[in-house]
Amino acid sequence: MNTSRLIGRAVTVAAVVAGSLSLAVPAFAHVEVESESAQALATDATITFTAEAESTTAGLAKFQVVLPEGIAPADVALADAPAGWTLTPTADGYTVGGPALAPGKDGVYKITVKQLPNAEELVFKTLETYSDGRIDRWIELPKAGTKPEHPAPTLKLSAAAPGATPIGTPSAAPTSAAPSAAASASVAPSAPASPSTSAAAAGAPSVTASPSTAATASSSDSSSAAPIAVGAAVVVVLAAGGAWWWRRKRTGAA
Repeated sequence: MNTSRLIGRAVTVAAVVAGSLSLAVPAFAHVEVESESAQALATDATITFTAEAESTTAGLAKFQVVLPEGIAPADVALADAPAGWTLTPTADGYTVGGPALAPGKDGVYKITVKQLPNAEELVFKTLETYSDGRIDRWIELPKAGTKPEHPAPTLKLSAAAPGATPIGTPSAAPTSAAPSAAASASVAPSAPASPSTSAAAAGAPSVTASPSTAATASSSDSSSAAPIAVGAAVVVVLAAGGAWWWRRKRTGAA
């Protein structure tokens, strides 16, 4: 067998082996995720998603994403996307989409997150929908060291910067509350108490009568003394008259 035939057979075998390998290995048109701010507790972090188009007849039209723990839907905003695409929050994440892209064109969009959680990695389970209704589910996680066929987009995070804290965590001691009305009253200077007030506070009986009380007492005494004086005068007059009559009677008799 000459050399040319040997080379031809070798090429044929290599082509068959390569074809067999391509049929045995599934296509991995992943949804990739990356960020220049891939650090725990980073604020206003921009994250980029890139979905490789698999269909030659339909274009990518929508992505539905489940956010990882520590990121609320309200903390996500659309930073960049294909023309006409919008972001809508959902109960556990968001959807982003719009007019379908051309078949074979990758879908790329960016979001801004208020603050990344304090974690080692973030998993963004994603469903991608094509214009013909086809849905690819990129939601699988590695198991026992094996790579899944449809892995969920995962972003690795570096450790948080020194001193970084979650937004909303108080960094200073709370200020003292304003004094209550009762506290203010207890420290406010009071006016000097009058003698009668002091005596009453001490529990001692008051000895100073008001002018109206004294006048009332004097009027009462005068009112009660007048009848007594009149009665005494009447008694004196009667006694004098009786004596005069008795003397006259005796004189006449004599």
